[in-house]
Amino acid sequence: MTSPDQPVTAPSLTKIVLYDTPAKVAITEREYRVFQAAYDFLNTELFSGFLPPVLVTLQRHAKAKGYFAPDRFAGRIEQGTAHELAMNPDVFTGRSDKLILSTLAHEMVHVWQQTFGKVPRRAYHDKQWAEKMKAVGLYPSTTGEPGGKETGQSVTHYIIEGGSYDRAYGKLAVTGFQLNWQSQPFGIERKKKKASKTKYTCGTCGANAWAKPDTPLICGSCYDEDNGEVTMVQPEEQDESQEAA
Repeated sequence: MTSPDQPVTAPSLTKIVLYDTPAKVAITEREYRVFQAAYDFLNTELFSGFLPPVLVTLQRHAKAKGYFAPDRFAGRIEQGTAHELAMNPDVFTGRSDKLILSTLAHEMVHVWQQTFGKVPRRAYHDKQWAEKMKAVGLYPSTTGEPGGKETGQSVTHYIIEGGSYDRAYGKLAVTGFQLNWQSQPFGIERKKKKASKTKYTCGTCGANAWAKPDTPLICGSCYDEDNGEVTMVQPEEQDESQEAA
């Protein structure tokens, strides 16, 4: 048995990179096959192929680009457990494949530490993890920029120019590797929500109500039955900058 630090012969890219999957292949199979190919390639290039198989998933998480969860899955037919390596498709939008896969590599360092290192407390990024991050070409930083703290509960990274990850991705990119899908931009989703419910405000008393767009509303507080006076409630204009925030 060779050691985790001993280099092994890298398999050919044609065996790893399955970017040219025909369009007729089901979307689920096509997308997950691409992430499996990326995991296998980075495992070979950055970890000498010693990382164990994991279940790569797409999971939305409000505060993370991705996460690693050890032994998250248990076999229903075969005995055993599998680690989860989750990628958040909500943060794919506006980011290059290189940046997205750097998150995959970041989580793979957690897989390495779980397998060969000393496991820290839950979700903590310690010195051992930080040193391995640097070794694979990702600099740990709480701000994602130079000068941030290297360890802590919430730590991201930036790519080291000319480092191991930078070079590995360069090899992957020339094969034509591409990711296929991302979440819809938040602006589109929020505009849909905006269209389904509009805030109305009475210009006389300031009372508020919410209804579908173009709904004719009358303010019951200001309605004067004796005089026949009717106060229509007007829709409130929304600040576009707040809507996009």
